[in-house]
Amino acid sequence: MYPALSVLQELANQAQQVLWVGGQSGMEADLVARQGVAYTGIPAAGVHGVGLRSLPGNLFQLARGWLASGRILRSFQPDVLLFTGGYVAVPMAVAAARRYPILLYVPDIEPGLALKTLARFARIIAITAEESREYFPAGKRTAVTGYPLRPELRDWNRDEARARLGLDPDSPVLLVFGGSKGARSINRALLAALPRLLPQMQILHISGELDWPEIQVAQAALDPALLARYHAFPYLHEMGAALASADLAVSRSGASTLGEYPLFGLPAILVPYPYAWRYQRVNAAYLQQRGAAVIVENDELAEKLVTQVEALMRAPEQRDAMRAAMRSLARPDAARKIADLVVELAARGKG
Repeated sequence: MYPALSVLQELANQAQQVLWVGGQSGMEADLVARQGVAYTGIPAAGVHGVGLRSLPGNLFQLARGWLASGRILRSFQPDVLLFTGGYVAVPMAVAAARRYPILLYVPDIEPGLALKTLARFARIIAITAEESREYFPAGKRTAVTGYPLRPELRDWNRDEARARLGLDPDSPVLLVFGGSKGARSINRALLAALPRLLPQMQILHISGELDWPEIQVAQAALDPALLARYHAFPYLHEMGAALASADLAVSRSGASTLGEYPLFGLPAILVPYPYAWRYQRVNAAYLQQRGAAVIVENDELAEKLVTQVEALMRAPEQRDAMRAAMRSLARPDAARKIADLVVELAARGKG
């Protein structure tokens, strides 16, 4: 969602008319509306990894989505379609393939099944990193753009960010988060480690809403001398401030880590999500192989989190090397590059 919104912000000054098509019960509807973008929903459901009992119903939903997509295309008459993945895009891509040019953006290093399916219909595939080319047919046009970032992320520097979040400007900061919904295994491993880590560093913890009551209980039980060094939030809108403040991050390894961490040159301990397709593991390996991050397995968090954090916090030269390696991967103009490809395809279609 955020990559697409970043591209739309680049297109906003060109007076382009935009329609966002998502799921009928999609969580993105409110966020898209707040950006002033028209939104409509279609029926859709996943089929990969779905049990036999659910499969017929999901296929029926996809068929309904295809019919709804056709109606939307006839009404809106787009010049070009931009997809960033997800099963919601499949019925629209099938409906659009023969008449409209399609640009696909692939955020992760390795695409999942939905993205591989969408790639069959795309005229251009924009990819975050060169390593993604191997997953697509040689005849397909691919363009390495990087991961498109929200412009507001660039608004923060270290001093302003720490002041905004109430952090000591001179004490090291560990940022811990698991994505918008949180990550229970990371949250609980951190809570167990707080008494040992807080005397050594400040901790900025974005827990997600689901575990917030548990975080509040642990926060209330902290020694008052340590409490001022623990800054916990269920959600933080000013994510740029958190990233700019940190000396080290602990997180999952979703696609945003390929763009946001390089922008800030932020060294990371990555914990790939173990209960889904391996895309997070591939992302984490990409950053680790370049010296920008280290990996801790999800089932080893309780045992290794503290020692790994302490080892890196006590090794500023290693973190400096990781910071330089991470920053070398930055592509801050990714959103503009993808927007340019959208305009190119639209112009070709009109031609």
